[in-house]
Amino acid sequence: MSSSTVLVAPLNWGLGHATRCAPIIHRLLNEGQRVVIAADGDALKWLQSEFPDLDFITLPGLKIRYSTSKTQVGAMLWQIPFFIKGIIREHQALKKIIRHEGISQVISDNRFGLWSKRVKSVYITHQLMIKAPAKWMEPILWYLHRCIIRRYDECWIPDIEGEGNLSGDLSHKYPLPRNARFIGWLSRFSTHDTAIVSKHYQNLGIISGPEPQRTLFEQQLIEQFRNCSENTLIIRGKPESDNAIHSVHNIDLVSHLSTAEMQAYILDTPSIICRSGYSTLMDLKVLGKTATLIPTPGQTEQEYLATLHHS
Repeated sequence: MSSSTVLVAPLNWGLGHATRCAPIIHRLLNEGQRVVIAADGDALKWLQSEFPDLDFITLPGLKIRYSTSKTQVGAMLWQIPFFIKGIIREHQALKKIIRHEGISQVISDNRFGLWSKRVKSVYITHQLMIKAPAKWMEPILWYLHRCIIRRYDECWIPDIEGEGNLSGDLSHKYPLPRNARFIGWLSRFSTHDTAIVSKHYQNLGIISGPEPQRTLFEQQLIEQFRNCSENTLIIRGKPESDNAIHSVHNIDLVSHLSTAEMQAYILDTPSIICRSGYSTLMDLKVLGKTATLIPTPGQTEQEYLATLHHS
């Protein structure tokens, strides 16, 4: 490829969309491309910590907030008008970014509005079919999502085709759009680059996702392990916070870790408990690890994936 400027823009819905863009960014840089990252919130902060030498643009996206209940239907329905407004806003912002930064290609991880008729646009998703609380809704959501995918030149699916895939119905139940293809699993981790842990733990809790469920999950894990005699490390998934370790009884809590450090603790710790987000599943698969999967309450995709990969 000749040198060009590529805009990489992940959705800020937990850290998974940002972390799985890391191998794509590394490949673009190795090919000699200039990479500009557009993101917001925790996704932006994490990418800034991983790629401090790149150019960043704060691009507000969909402001997702879950409820504290076991169903998210009401919370999602209430936010639909804001979703639509956000999609229109980010699409208009993209036009200015393309002009000001000389963008020649856009790679959007699950951001609906970042397509362009002027430059090549790529959309990344593992969830072509959106799981819904009611089965009759799924074909409708699949069709609406397909209409969004058609706006893009290509759709990359971070999974493999056929047996052994991770996404199940999410990307294999319905026929693929013509512009879609499987590209294999995307993980920020590589077994060729492993750090050494400073302390051994028996349990590792990995927390992620939008509020307030992120905090509720953290409180749940602290309550579960505080009276346990085994050493436990909880990674809070808060890249904007300080990186000091705080202890509660036998539990060590850290806001975030570098990619190399986090990989080392995942490989070293016998028992792992985490959300069943798709990026987490890809990370575990690449590292050859298993975990106890706890889906975010009411998050239909995670509930499906937790059931699919239950062992």
